[in-house]
Amino acid sequence: MRDDDVRYQTKTSTEVNKKVTFWFATGGAGFCVSRALALKMMPIAASGKFVAIGDKIRFPDDVTMGFLVEHILKVPLTVIDAFHSHLEPMEFIRPETFHDQVSFSYARMRNEWNVVKVDGGFDLKTDPKRIYSLHCYLYPFFSICPKSIRRR
Repeated sequence: MRDDDVRYQTKTSTEVNKKVTFWFATGGAGFCVSRALALKMMPIAASGKFVAIGDKIRFPDDVTMGFLVEHILKVPLTVIDAFHSHLEPMEFIRPETFHDQVSFSYARMRNEWNVVKVDGGFDLKTDPKRIYSLHCYLYPFFSICPKSIRRR
């Protein structure tokens, strides 16, 4: 785990004064669950039980996922640096590594966009979130990409 990762603390209703610490699975970045873990989760989370857990601990779905996996099932989450959340500065992802990444994200924070720095042929007004530009950087021969990019 990285030092800058976020951990959550919550109190469980069965032990009112006990604090529980766990990592959460950032939904904005995406996360993967193995088939084995999904099958292990089914009795606890299927048929609306996942939502009930989230309501009980009063956290959003990605934090509830971390609580369920790490605290209830005792399965440690694995950090994969190729998943990128809006909670990290996107500008530091180097363009030469874009092909190696699994996911990207974006967010508007303090009146600024937290987006990847990429030259994909679209200006900031047309593509403020840089998704089209990122797509054309990675796949320049698509018809939506400006001709100047397709010639690379």
